[in-house]
Order: sequence, then C-alpha cells, then structure tokens
Amino acid sequence: MQEISPTPEPAKTLTSTKRYRNLLANVGVLLVAPLFAILLTLFVFQSYQVDGYSMQNTLQNGDRLIVWKGSRTWARIIGDQYIPNRGDVIVVNQDNLTACGQSHGTQIVKRVIGLPGDRVVFSGGKYTVYNATHPDGFSPDTTLPYGHANTALFDDPDSNSVDVTLGSTQLFVSGDHRANSCDSRYFGPIQSSQIIGKVAARFYPFDGAEKF
Repeated sequence: MQEISPTPEPAKTLTSTKRYRNLLANVGVLLVAPLFAILLTLFVFQSYQVDGYSMQNTLQNGDRLIVWKGSRTWARIIGDQYIPNRGDVIVVNQDNLTACGQSHGTQIVKRVIGLPGDRVVFSGGKYTVYNATHPDGFSPDTTLPYGHANTALFDDPDSNSVDVTLGSTQLFVSGDHRANSCDSRYFGPIQSSQIIGKVAARFYPFDGAEKF
C-alpha cells in the first residue's frame, strides 16, 4: 500500500503590513493610557494628601484621600452649579488667603457648614445656621453625624464672631479643628465654582481607611 505523508504547512510569518499595524496598536495604547489617566484625574477622581491639622479629628496630617470630581464635572456639563451636601468634606481652590497670613492661594480641605441662602452665625465658638426650614436656627455640629467624633475640637472662643448671609452661589466652609483652621470665618464665603470635589475616602494609612 502506498503511504501518503501530510504536506507540512509553511511557517506563518507576519507580513510587513501586519507588523506595522501591531506597532501602531502598541503605540496607540502607550499614548491613550496616560491621556485616559489625565482625563480621569481632571474630571472624575484624584488622590490628595492632607497637609496640616485643620480637619482633626476627621483627617490627620499626611492622610491620603480620594476626591470624587464626577458630580462637579456633570454639573458643569449640564450648565448647573455643583452644590454638595451640608456636612460634606470638600477640596476647594482658594486664591485669597491673605487674611490667614499667606501670600498665595492653594487647595484646601474643609467641611461644608452653610449652603446658598443660609445665614451662618459663629459666636462663642459655636455655629448656628438659619434658613427657611430652621427659622430659629440649628447647630450643624450637634445635629449632623460628623459632630459625634469632633465635639472636643469645636470650641474656639477666641475666634472673631461672624454673621453672614450666603448668596445663591456661595457656601460657608470650616475646618473641624476650629482653633487651628483658616476658613470662611477669615476669608469669607466661597463660590461653588471653587469646588474641586468631595472627599470620598481615606485610603492611607491603611488601618484608618474610611469612606466618607
């Protein structure tokens, strides 16, 4: 019987066109990946490190945070202003810090005390907020959840008294460590357009990881 051996297939080789396409694909990935990372940082979320003690005991010097920018970005896309919730911890661009002895602006992390339309009074080391829902005023430090962890740091009897009514685009922000915080008591209300984003989580130190 005659045996027939299979004919070996020729070795597959990439044509010059395929090699060129693969090279372009790899270059494209290398170019798109950092661009994608930059877009995420600008518009979705960003890592920050706390520098200072104005947000103790909530945040400590050196803490690493994730700041969520998505809500602010969406508000700008639809032509609206981004207004966080009262009690949120936010990162803000603040150019005017001369009242705090600084010659240049920076990005600061503070808690939202007053929302647009509120009247905010700081007296005797305590905040009282007046609005249509609370015409007789209420204390955000004692009625919102963050107050339970920070009561010992709220008293700042030596601070100047403040009585301000916020405009439609203004917010009042404050550090939790009232005796060691440069905030709206000194540089006044901020504009909603100054907000970078809301602190979403602390991821370092690892044993203090927490969602906000």
